[in-house]
Amino acid sequence: AIAYAVFNYIRHTLDEEYLLEGGLEVLVGIARFWQQRFHWSKRRGMFVMHGVTGPNEYENNVNNNWYTSYIAAWCLRYTADAMERSLQLNAEKASALLNKLSLTQEEAQKWRDQADKVYLAVDPVLDVFVQNDGFMDKELIQASELNPSERPINQHWSWDRILRSCFIKQADVLQGLYFFEEDFDQETLRRNFDFYEPMTVHESSLSPCVHSILAARLGRMDKAYEMYLRTSRLDLDDYNREVAEGLHITSMAGTWMSVVQGFGGMQWKGTELH
Repeated sequence: AIAYAVFNYIRHTLDEEYLLEGGLEVLVGIARFWQQRFHWSKRRGMFVMHGVTGPNEYENNVNNNWYTSYIAAWCLRYTADAMERSLQLNAEKASALLNKLSLTQEEAQKWRDQADKVYLAVDPVLDVFVQNDGFMDKELIQASELNPSERPINQHWSWDRILRSCFIKQADVLQGLYFFEEDFDQETLRRNFDFYEPMTVHESSLSPCVHSILAARLGRMDKAYEMYLRTSRLDLDDYNREVAEGLHITSMAGTWMSVVQGFGGMQWKGTELH
């Protein structure tokens, strides 16, 4: 997410000099972490990542979380691209920085090669991205089938029961589709939204705004407005029965995001604001 923040800052401001002022150094540290976090699977013939917790905090220690693997692979490519761009911006300053970081073209190419061979599962029947290994083996039921008296489930269920369920706390696969919307067409977004959103309990302040934005992208304005109300009134109506612990600043930001990026339709395409 921090690597994405560097990318997002630069595409909004066009301040590419930031790479030479600290951005590239941060990216390299992150890329080196993710490079060693993958391992090669002889059986799959691809790089896999085990023992992670993706955005869905109602599953932990899973293998091949689609979102984590996708954004980590993206991070490797983006850091390699950022290195090349830094050399173009100021060869002397960038060369001194690369020397300080012991970063070579060979290492950057290794990142690219690894990113191209990352395992990202797609369900062959539903044609949706698989949230993580084993997810499709769960009892796949919708959150609407839950007894309202058992919501939020994190205050009524044992942790063991939550982990075994299909219920998703916040956007996971859909978080990746939100971040990298330029990589996917509308039909891909629709299939994944229709599959994952009904199993999402939105028991996180980070969840409704992302779903509101994606629903608006799909023209589902009733769902977009439902999720907008949930993010804007999360604390006012104490949806998650925890307002006594403090206010959700994230949900306040989510309200702005839902209006501007969702209903307002603000998007970035390449380096242009739409």
